[in-house]
Amino acid sequence: MSEIVFEHVTHRYDGDDVLSDVSLRLTERRIGVIGANGSGKSTLARLVNGLVTPTSGRVLVDGLDVARRGREVRRRVGFVFTNPDNQIVMPTVREDVAFSLRRLSLDAADAAARVERALDRFGLTELADRPAHRLSGGQKQLLALAAVLVAEPAVIVADEPTTLLDARNTQLVERHIAELDEQLLLVTHRLEAVESFDRVLVVESGRIVADSRPDSALGVYRSLVG
Repeated sequence: MSEIVFEHVTHRYDGDDVLSDVSLRLTERRIGVIGANGSGKSTLARLVNGLVTPTSGRVLVDGLDVARRGREVRRRVGFVFTNPDNQIVMPTVREDVAFSLRRLSLDAADAAARVERALDRFGLTELADRPAHRLSGGQKQLLALAAVLVAEPAVIVADEPTTLLDARNTQLVERHIAELDEQLLLVTHRLEAVESFDRVLVVESGRIVADSRPDSALGVYRSLVG
């Protein structure tokens, strides 16, 4: 597993601390992050691959400073957004998956084989030549996962990937996420999605107020919202 380290990280936006003095060392395979809207949990996730950078402190992924070596970090850390339309950039499903390989030095045959495996893994083979933006919400989120996984990152950060989905597609996407072999940092409101995880962080008002096994961390969260 990769090592993700937060060293006294504060992130300030518009004069306010969104995260305040967060220190963590994350090495588990499945890590959940929960908290109320505006608690800072999405900011914590975005710090891992440099979508935002610390106002003070450092974030390291396998020893790489995210703020200084963001390009290298992003090869190791794939990010799945809440809204898949934010990361679908090419006209067709196959082209969108292939686009993720553009910065890797792969020969054409290897790249094509990777794309086909990713399409098959997420049940998108029959949709490969469809316009990407005409897919259903669930299909789009599976496409987003495929486009991230095809580049073979070591870490997947998923920021509330089921928020915009109906119940059926939520279950479908969560099942695929649960089956990932890669190290996973999942931000979610769905407590049941992290009940079997190795570690759960609870974020409240920009601070980590619980960090433990799921049963204990979820108990803290329920006490906060109850």
